[in-house]
Amino acid sequence: MSVIVWAAAGSLAAWLWLLLGQGFFWRTDVRLPARAVPRAWPSVCVVVPARDEAAVLPMSLPSLLAQDYPGPAEVFLVDDGSSDGTGKLARELSERYGGLQLTVTSPGEPPAGWTGKLWAVQHGIALARAREPEYLLLTDADIAHEPDSLQELVAAARTGDYDLVSQMARLRVESVWERLVVPAFVYFFSQLYPFRRINRRGTRTAAAAGGCVLLRADAAQRARVPDSIRHAVIDDVALARAVKGSGGHIWLGLAERVDSVRPYPRLRDLWRMVSRSAYAQLRHQPLLLLGTVLGLALVYLVPPVAFCAGVVTDNWLPVLLGGLAWLVMTATYIPMLRYYRQTLWLAPLLPVTAFLYLLMTVDSAVQHYRGRGAAWKGRTYARPDTASGPAPEQR
Repeated sequence: MSVIVWAAAGSLAAWLWLLLGQGFFWRTDVRLPARAVPRAWPSVCVVVPARDEAAVLPMSLPSLLAQDYPGPAEVFLVDDGSSDGTGKLARELSERYGGLQLTVTSPGEPPAGWTGKLWAVQHGIALARAREPEYLLLTDADIAHEPDSLQELVAAARTGDYDLVSQMARLRVESVWERLVVPAFVYFFSQLYPFRRINRRGTRTAAAAGGCVLLRADAAQRARVPDSIRHAVIDDVALARAVKGSGGHIWLGLAERVDSVRPYPRLRDLWRMVSRSAYAQLRHQPLLLLGTVLGLALVYLVPPVAFCAGVVTDNWLPVLLGGLAWLVMTATYIPMLRYYRQTLWLAPLLPVTAFLYLLMTVDSAVQHYRGRGAAWKGRTYARPDTASGPAPEQR
């Protein structure tokens, strides 16, 4: 048998395993679990780290201030060294729309050993703890919440006795590149971190979606977050691991009424979003990078290549094996496209999107070895093997 046939057979075997043995990652029915109205609504403090978010704040902050929550709730927006008037705009929006009480504060530059966002979260949580809340809602500045979002999150956490409840906000899909890349981003994430495994007690798999995390305050103290994860670039996964590792019960699923309003109109914007942390996900290990590249090629690129090669050479075996693997791949992607209300014609194009993600991952490693490290909002963090804390800010 030729190399292409063996590769196609390996890809088909991989897809059959992914279909049945990876926690049914492709299903999109993991939504907020069953919930009942609590006898008494606990107090909640909302912490919003924000850095240069003036463009999206008018679409997100009013939705937080307008939360229809029966218990005591307050919002802390931490202006993380913004240069676009984020803090001033937040105060203006609060005066204009009213609603929940808003406190705007600034933590100053992060000390050595802290990533900027987590330093902002630390500052916000420290202020919130003076109110002695039972829960903390950690949400990003680009996340818009329906009026009952906080109420539903707290009810789910109370009913299921969860220490952490996180929803993956529905990302924007309006531009051509967003339609091609964004649903696949969530698809790949759920493949790496199957929601059903995360939500089961006793499993090691842990992840959260940083845009919307409801965290029990005493669970945060028990896990020593965010101090224990102060160096993390992928902070949401690190947060979930810390909480679950300290004995906490966590839950992650797809959101129905929580949306990101941040636009990614160009491929360059999406490329930067993925490549800034892709190599950090691989723990900056060259062997893991090589394995990832080979794995992506085998799983996503071999099926269409084998199918087309078989058609050209009039060889039915690679057509059959590659076509079946491509069919399974396409079928597993359809639920995510439906969740994002996108045309199903994008499903057979998943290999093209996977190839883009492969290039983004390689670029992330290249930037790392060029000494640029991970970057976020104009702030660059040094390579972990050359420095213990953030590099000087690059604006």
